[in-house]
Amino acid sequence: MTTLFGLTPEAPAAPAAAGPRPSYRVAGLDISLTGTGIATLGGTIRVPTTGRRRDTILQRRTRMRHIRDTVLTEVGTVDLACVEGPSHHSVGGSVWDRGGLWWLIIDGLCARSIPVAVIPPMSRAKYATGKGGSRKAAVLAAAQHRYGAILPTDDEADALILRAMGLDWLGVPLAEVPEGHRAALAGCQWPDREAVTAR
Repeated sequence: MTTLFGLTPEAPAAPAAAGPRPSYRVAGLDISLTGTGIATLGGTIRVPTTGRRRDTILQRRTRMRHIRDTVLTEVGTVDLACVEGPSHHSVGGSVWDRGGLWWLIIDGLCARSIPVAVIPPMSRAKYATGKGGSRKAAVLAAAQHRYGAILPTDDEADALILRAMGLDWLGVPLAEVPEGHRAALAGCQWPDREAVTAR
């Protein structure tokens, strides 16, 4: 069944069999106007920016282009980018700007022919904690515990979980997770598996 963006929800890959494991470069992106979290093989970072409601169109455009350019530079060339999908329950604030930024980054990834997976916020939380309604603080605590990572912000924790989900879907998980958590992979929009090639 083809869905939004031509991506297809599918079951996660079976756990990898014994033997040499392929090496995938996977990025996790928690896109935000105030603090985009990025997780790659090199670790996690946060891209903080500030804006004001009275900012001009030019100022808003400059801010979004800065975030996009920084994200694409940090991501580089990867085999898969796992991006948190928009929260459809989000109201108020800069809804148009958040949507615009999301698409700017997606467009930049697609222009590089990087396969993109879209991870719903509830799936990210469920993979981390076992509960789709978990708040960011719980996801941060779970990420630090499971992966032994020092994560200064929940934006970076979210990005790390997104990256971990992509690796798990590819059959090379960062760490073993309970099957109830892993079931969250089935609720995501994944690219064609054949498009993701380890290099």
